[in-house]
Amino acid sequence: MNRGFFLTCLVVLLALASLSSADEWKPRHGLVSHTGIWNLPEPPQPGEVFLAGPASPSEQPGWLDGLQAWRNERQTLLRYSPSQYERTELEWTQHVFSQVQLLIWDRSLYDPEKLDYTVDRFLSETEHRIGAIDAVLIWHVYPNLGADDRNQFDLLRDLPCGIAGLRRMVEQFHKRGVKVFFPFLAWDTSTREEGAAPWTTMAQLMKEIDADGINFDTLESVPPQFRQASDALGHPLALEPQFQPRDESLAWTNISWNDWVTWEGKPYPFVPMVSKDKWLETRHTVNITDRFTRDKTDSLQHSFFNGQGYASLENLWGFWYPSTPHDSEAILRITQIERAMAPFLRSPDWEPHAAVVQAGVFASRFPGAGGTLWTIVNRNEYTVSGPQLVVPHKSGLHYYDLWQGTQLTPRLANDKATLSFELEGLGFGAVFATENSPASPELQNLLQFMSERSRRPLASYTREWKPVPQTLVEIPVTKPSQSVPGGMVRIPAGDFDFQVSGIEVEGGNDPGVDVQYPWEDAPRREHRHSMHIHEFYLDRTPVTNAEFKKFLEATAYRPKDDHNFLHDWKGGTYPEGWENKPVTWVSIEDARAYAAWSGKRLPHEWEWQYAAQSADGRLYPWGNTWNADTLPPADPGPSLRPPTNVSDFPKGASPFGILDLIGNVSQWTDEYRDPHTRAAIVRGGAAYHPLGSIWYFPQTYRLNEHQKYLLMSPGRDRAGTIGFRCAADAP
Repeated sequence: MNRGFFLTCLVVLLALASLSSADEWKPRHGLVSHTGIWNLPEPPQPGEVFLAGPASPSEQPGWLDGLQAWRNERQTLLRYSPSQYERTELEWTQHVFSQVQLLIWDRSLYDPEKLDYTVDRFLSETEHRIGAIDAVLIWHVYPNLGADDRNQFDLLRDLPCGIAGLRRMVEQFHKRGVKVFFPFLAWDTSTREEGAAPWTTMAQLMKEIDADGINFDTLESVPPQFRQASDALGHPLALEPQFQPRDESLAWTNISWNDWVTWEGKPYPFVPMVSKDKWLETRHTVNITDRFTRDKTDSLQHSFFNGQGYASLENLWGFWYPSTPHDSEAILRITQIERAMAPFLRSPDWEPHAAVVQAGVFASRFPGAGGTLWTIVNRNEYTVSGPQLVVPHKSGLHYYDLWQGTQLTPRLANDKATLSFELEGLGFGAVFATENSPASPELQNLLQFMSERSRRPLASYTREWKPVPQTLVEIPVTKPSQSVPGGMVRIPAGDFDFQVSGIEVEGGNDPGVDVQYPWEDAPRREHRHSMHIHEFYLDRTPVTNAEFKKFLEATAYRPKDDHNFLHDWKGGTYPEGWENKPVTWVSIEDARAYAAWSGKRLPHEWEWQYAAQSADGRLYPWGNTWNADTLPPADPGPSLRPPTNVSDFPKGASPFGILDLIGNVSQWTDEYRDPHTRAAIVRGGAAYHPLGSIWYFPQTYRLNEHQKYLLMSPGRDRAGTIGFRCAADAP
């Protein structure tokens, strides 16, 4: 294909992207593609990863026989070998019952002032709500991946303090008994080419930082080369796909997620379903995750019924989507029981849908050496009291209600023990029978913990979900200038209908997505507000390399965190011929420092948009009709092309004469904060836009759309595609 024609097509796609129909990959949270690319795998339906329960309690024996026959046939078909589950160095995967996905942008993980990771702070804040965690997935890529040409491995190496700092951070997690995963993105094929096989690079990086496993984003089947590569390095890794494996890869993926994101809105049956992977290999650990569902009762009950763990995803790509207090407490309690009862939960004699007394109550039975465990869920919306289990009894057996932390007194008759206790509506229960007396120290600790915890009923915790408010970081006004400063343009006062939309790929229209302007009561994707713009001045072009060099020469400025600072410069200066190109590889802090030195400030986003759009609501600075001659040609990568000169495209000027507004480099404007996230709004859209995936950082050239760029630290935030221009106040 002719390259010029190809690039023109790409620009048109970017211009028209917001006109594309929303994808319905998720029923309530349709994804947004701003490239026209929809390279999403077909998600399996629940029936492909779960087995339906028996039609009635009386049919359970025959149903269980059918499950056993299916397991034998399926293992034969897959030529299944259990050898990976017998490896002592991977046995820890069978004890992961609470996992947390932790974005590197979460403010609890890193302190940019002290230039240090704050693992203890994160664990203290998290475990206070959901209890002890066993593993953490440190997420360092999407949604910023693709903002420039750094690939997923570059972004790992580029984290604060580098590989050595990451190893120290991992060590801090290990000291607290927490295993550490990092993600691999199979879809990252359009950024900088690594020059080595991905499994080789990933295995080597994980060994260097002493990580424990890899989470495979969007995959259900992990290529065996990852198993071979980590073993060859003598650093065997746990391999964890996002979705439950349905093929022979079950044999070498000791742990997986069961991500319910693709089933959002689909009803879960009243009778609990059985995990196929758990049934095929009871030592295979599954962590359920149900990110966008505000009431997680179904996924939590499914998890506990199947003896599986739970993965908590709350910082969803820069907006805080917390579990409710009720669900957080449920996670705390069920994982506490599962962790203490781990040997029983991998019993090869697991019996799902074991006999119970009450309608709407369902149990799984896990027999093992030293006792038998029942995990129980009440699918009724009301409390069920009285007899719950009738089980074979022999002298010396002791029964414990693990949920309440008490010993049960059975009613004995005809070699049977009837166990009575109360189950909250939509609640949980657990019973343990053992001949050991007195109870082991581990059991005593569990009983004491659950006894104290259960003093407050789970039902008393609120199920109310609330978005987290954000605040706008103040931009101090400048000393008013009586005349137009050099290189700036006067923007006259006027009334402005400020209308803009966030273009995040995920999150739908939920409160919490995107940002919260000062006049709004919650963050949201769609924004509209009538305002009066006071007269101000705006740089005609973005700040150039030559202008930024004058600032350095005048101030000897050097940021405390200087990683990636002016990355393209060598020997203290920019490359030859780059004097009129926009300066990039500057953080928002660097931009503010330059602005303060020059007596200016960064523009508010609405000022930037007004200067680009005027009051007529046009889509592009030059009008409403796309014109590829008004901006640089799009750059599909994989390598990042240098920016063009700031005055190369005069036809792209706004009604006020502002140049280089879109399609060259994105530009810093406002910053927003909440307790968990910092993010900046960048405007203008860069030329660089890697192809090949919906998941890359979205660019937009439309003036009624903006980009939200997550902030962690100046060194990590700097990018080859982000520059800035300055504003100043008028009298």
